[in-house]
Amino acid sequence: MRKQNSEFLTAFTSEASRKIKNTDFFGFVELDKFACYVIADGIDDDVDAISAKLAVDTVVSAFMESPSMSKRAVRRYLRTANRALLTARSKMKLKASVTVLVTNYVKLRYGQAGNTRFRLYRDGFLRMQSQDSSLSMDMVREEKLEQDKLAQHEERHNLFCYLGQEKGFSPYISKKFKLANADAVALYTRGIWENVDEGELKDVFAEASDEPQPIVDSVEEMLLSRQPEGLEKYTFATIFFNKVFIDPNRKRKIRKILMIAIPILLVLVILTVVLLVMHNNRKKDIAAMEQSFYDAIEYIQADNYPRAKTECQNALDLANKLKNKEIQDDASNYMKLIESVIAGDTDLNDGEYRDAQRNYLNAQNRSRYADNLGLDYIQDRLEQTGQYITVYDLIALGDTLVTNLQYDKAEEQYSAAQLLAGSIYFTEGRDSAIAALERLYESMKQEQADNAAAAQQTSEAQSAAAGVLSEGDTAFAKGDYTSALTYYTTALQKYTELEDEVQVAALLIKIAATEEKLAAQQALADEAAEYMALAEAAYEEKNYVQAKKYYLLAKDVYSSMQNDDKVAEVSRKMELVEMGISAEEEAARKAAEEQARLEQERLEQEEAAKNAAQDGQELSQSPPPESVG
Repeated sequence: MRKQNSEFLTAFTSEASRKIKNTDFFGFVELDKFACYVIADGIDDDVDAISAKLAVDTVVSAFMESPSMSKRAVRRYLRTANRALLTARSKMKLKASVTVLVTNYVKLRYGQAGNTRFRLYRDGFLRMQSQDSSLSMDMVREEKLEQDKLAQHEERHNLFCYLGQEKGFSPYISKKFKLANADAVALYTRGIWENVDEGELKDVFAEASDEPQPIVDSVEEMLLSRQPEGLEKYTFATIFFNKVFIDPNRKRKIRKILMIAIPILLVLVILTVVLLVMHNNRKKDIAAMEQSFYDAIEYIQADNYPRAKTECQNALDLANKLKNKEIQDDASNYMKLIESVIAGDTDLNDGEYRDAQRNYLNAQNRSRYADNLGLDYIQDRLEQTGQYITVYDLIALGDTLVTNLQYDKAEEQYSAAQLLAGSIYFTEGRDSAIAALERLYESMKQEQADNAAAAQQTSEAQSAAAGVLSEGDTAFAKGDYTSALTYYTTALQKYTELEDEVQVAALLIKIAATEEKLAAQQALADEAAEYMALAEAAYEEKNYVQAKKYYLLAKDVYSSMQNDDKVAEVSRKMELVEMGISAEEEAARKAAEEQARLEQERLEQEEAAKNAAQDGQELSQSPPPESVG
């Protein structure tokens, strides 16, 4: 009923640059109780318009899943879009400025990250405006730069908050602002504000009627008439709040509330003190929870995971006590990340390098659900454990070569292990390599009299097995677990024939680890297939919003698997979903128009019948004409 009893009109224009690229995007959705308007500006113009479009689509989808205009909801919409840009990027870094406007047809609230702009005009005067998240705007606030110089200042695009930000993403969320009839809003990107100043926009809105399209046309004409040099893409959108929703039951609700409030006023007075104490305690708990949560993030960013665990556990305990679902979920994800990293560090210190590598890989996966925190530290540790494992693999390969009397090649492996260990300051590994070399030289003295032909034959077989093993390790390191399993199985067969129990045992462990990796990949594939099946079912039922959600989940899994073919397939199916959503909206619009037309015809027929009845009554009551004699 809110949307039907309100009149919100929207118009916009969005044009590409001279390079036929438009990295801007504007979108909106108007539901019965809430409406959401989103404008985004892709920061990197060399990248196709994926950043802005992905940002707008993600915000609108998150809004439609849970429509709300609370601060937490708006912040969640923006954080979801930030995760989407971070998750979607591969070699290119996706970045965008964004402004999202949410209204319940009575009030509005906006959120912003970057330098897309929002302005609200009332009676020709500017009543509310956004502030860029840029170094230039900070200089304006500090009175180091004049406001009218901001549009051309060299630091205007030096942003401290934007979508695609890996750490410290903290968008601005405004307070609620009550709307009035005839209010008007402008949303626009840098292509507009770099070439049209605020005073000119104010003059345009001062002369506005109740239609938004003339405003859009006037601003675009003003921009193009100046023919600015280097004009890139631009987007300008305006929303006219011609009629704001008025609750018809407001007076009755107030009267009912007063009648209920009077009898319980005395009880409330008694409870006030108790509630005040509880409220103060809750505020303290909330403040402590938030402080612990942010301290945990800072400790993770400082690579201090033991302290991060303490603070995160405290935040999680308080969130459970306060039943704060958002902090519960986030802190739980952070805790899983922290515990995986600490387990990896413990194994690394204990010399259990393969266990450490497994825990770090688990932490790397967990980081995806914790805003990619600690990713640099985890990758450094993965590289370090990989080098440590390589040192011992070289020594093990050297030991194998010694067993097969290939002393020269064994010496090469031991020397390579010693050199690698020395370059990474791995003292334990360097000492092990030196000890292996010493044993090698002793073995060389003892085995000089052995049969050269038999030793050569055994050596070649051992070398072939070691080569296959090395190929398997290389494939495993690259994530090609299918090839790695083939190499390890072949190597196992060769070492079994050579009766090398040590390598056989080691290979059995590697094969088990590889099969675990393959199972994990298959689990991801099964998960994605399940999402696809759910999406297909929802699509068949014409539940396009649900279908889009499952397609997005499937796309996220396929992206993590780097399965580009499947990602492309999901993208094509999502285009069909978008077409279905558009078709539903068009059908709803036509049905509403037909209902309005039928209602108008009914009213006209009733009016005609009423007039006919009145005419008949007047005729029956008029006096007969006088006779003429």
